[in-house]
Order: sequence, then C-alpha cells, then structure tokens
Amino acid sequence: MFTMRRNWFTMHRNNIYFLKLFGPAWLVMMADMDASSTIGAAETGAIFKYGLIWFLLLLVIPLYFIQEVSGRIGAVTRKGLGEVIRENYSRKTAILLSFPMALTDVITYIIEYLGVAIGLEMMGVPVYITVPIVYIIHILIVTKRKYIKAEKILLLISSLLIIGFGATLAVRGIKDYSPIYFVPSPDFIYILAVNVGAVIMPFMLFFQASATAEKMRWIPKTSENFLNRAIKHVKAETLIGAIVTELLMAIVEMATAGIDPSANFASASDLSSALQYIAGSYSPYLFGIGLIGAGFLALVIISLGSAWGIVEALGIPREKSYIVYILESLPAVIVTLIIPSYLLINVVLNLLVAFIFVLIGPAIVMGMIARNKKIMGEFRSSCLQNVEYWGSLIFIVIFGILAIL
Repeated sequence: MFTMRRNWFTMHRNNIYFLKLFGPAWLVMMADMDASSTIGAAETGAIFKYGLIWFLLLLVIPLYFIQEVSGRIGAVTRKGLGEVIRENYSRKTAILLSFPMALTDVITYIIEYLGVAIGLEMMGVPVYITVPIVYIIHILIVTKRKYIKAEKILLLISSLLIIGFGATLAVRGIKDYSPIYFVPSPDFIYILAVNVGAVIMPFMLFFQASATAEKMRWIPKTSENFLNRAIKHVKAETLIGAIVTELLMAIVEMATAGIDPSANFASASDLSSALQYIAGSYSPYLFGIGLIGAGFLALVIISLGSAWGIVEALGIPREKSYIVYILESLPAVIVTLIIPSYLLINVVLNLLVAFIFVLIGPAIVMGMIARNKKIMGEFRSSCLQNVEYWGSLIFIVIFGILAIL
C-alpha cells in the first residue's frame, strides 16, 4: 500500500513538473503560423483552393524532425543554441550563424506589425494608432517580464489563432474542392517553396533550444531518469504543435478558397470585401482575430529567439537582450507606418523563400551538435534520427533551389 501511494505521488509530481515544462515547443509552432505564413496560406487558398492541403500536411514531417532536435539540444545541455555553438565551435561561427537570422528578422517584424495592423484595421482601427501601441506592448512584454512569466501571456494569445481561424472556416463552410492538386509549372513550384519556407524559420531553431533550456533550468531534477522523461515530453509537445500549426495552415487555405486571387491580401479593405463576399459579414472580424494573434505572438517569439541567439553567440548576459529587442523592432515600426501595405505583399512571399537559405547554416551545425556524443551524451541522434533530420533538411533546401531557378 505504501509503495502504491509513493508511486502515485511520484507520478503526480512528475506530471506537475511536465505541465510546467510545457510551452516552448507549442509556442514556437504557433509562432510558425505567423502573419507571413497566414498571408501565404491565404494566397494559396485563393489560387489553388484546397489543392495544397496534402502538401501542408506532408510538411508536418520535416517540421517535427528538425524542431525536435532543437528542443532536445536545449533539454540536454540546458543552454541555448547560440551558446552551444559558441562553446563547442567558436564565437565567430556562432556570430556568423545568428546574425543573418537577426537581419531577416528585421524584415519579419515588418510583416508581423503589418499583419496585426491589417487585423485591427479590419475591425475599424487605423494603422497609425495600432502599430505604435502594439510596439509598446511588445517591448514591455519582452523587456519587463522574465520568460516564464511572459510565456503565460503567450499561451493565452496562441488560443486566438485557433479560435479566429477555426471560426472563419466554420462561417465559410467546407466545400467540395479537391484536396490534391499538382502541376509542374514554375509558378506552382514557387508556391510550394513559399509554403516550405513558412514551415521552418531560422528563429525557431534558436527559440526552442533557448526556451527549453530556460524551463529545464527552472525545474529541479527529481530523479535519475528525469531527463529521459523530459525529452519524451518535448518530443510529444513538438509533434502536437507541428500537427496543429499545419492544420491551421490548411484551415486558412480552406477559409480563403474562392477569394479573388487578384485581391490585395495586404489591404484590410480588400481582404474584408473578399471575405464578406464568400463568407458573410462576420468573417473579416473572425479572420482579423486570428491574424492579430498570429502576428503578435510571432513578434514576441521572434524577438526572444533572435535576441537570445545574438547574445548567446556574443557571450553577453541575457539580461542585455532588451537592446536587441529595441534596435530590431523600431525600424520595422517606422517602415510599416510609411510604406503602403500593397507594396509589401511581394516582400512577404519572397521572404518566406529566403528563410530557406538563411536556415541552412544553423540547421547544418545543429545537426552536427545533435550527433556529437561529447555534447549530447546518450541522447545524441541515432542513425535513424540522423536520416530523418538530414532528409528533412535536404527536402526543404531542394524547394528553395527550385524556387529561384
């Protein structure tokens, strides 16, 4: 009886710890469904209707295999990816791999601010009011709260994506379009590459490793096999998040199927009119809620991942990250306010393709770290895991090359 009670207590205590561990993998997957991914999925739905659902669901596989490695590195080393690279390779290598991510993230911020602005403008709030307010809230969250506290806010915001986009599809209704379409044309391959670029972005590698390490440092070790259990939890959370984010991409594609492809998806008025035409007067508000949640969540997650990667690479204490947050975000706010949104829509699609090439360097080094016994010990990648990881990376890079040919 005593043994059963002790076993129950141990299991209950471990469940509590793992509930506390929940967050990094889920949030990075929800941030993957950012404003640029949402606009890309909407464009896909407008052009191909349900035709790329099969491809979006296929992308769950490389998304899981690559992000699982990031989470495993953070759990085992209890360090961020930038720090692990700096300590085991060199400071120069860490800088070389993290700074291109930071540069592209500046452009990404523009898209996220634009996405939030479009969502709020669909509800009648003008851009010149929303963008400065969103910037202030964004900076306050990332500078005034420790990650553990900020995470609770972000988990709540992540629910807006699911509610907003799910409700939009419910109002739109499911049609009898075919979920499978393929034509070997340059334009079609380019759209495939856009969706591949949306599935894994450079900041995701740095964020999941760093956030997982942060949670692991915060949770005390309770048993000899605690790390093994923690890694299993990270794997499960990563898989669930990968499935949900690609389902959300498919939902947006389905919700926007039938919209006039010539509509300007970076214009709140055009997007509202197009949605009203196919899904009724409430659909712009519902879609706007999802877009606001997607853009704002991504703003915070990208800020954390990008800044952590830079300060870890430089060996600067994380407390100094606020400087990076401000320097990266402020130019994006200015650009969003002064450049018309219709000029930015092509930037969105081209940026998603560019992410593939920025991803290559960090992903290669991350794969090398994962198989390094000195760093990962018994949790280094097995032969099968290496095949899964490198196969996924090659799959992604191939589409990036095809897009520019």
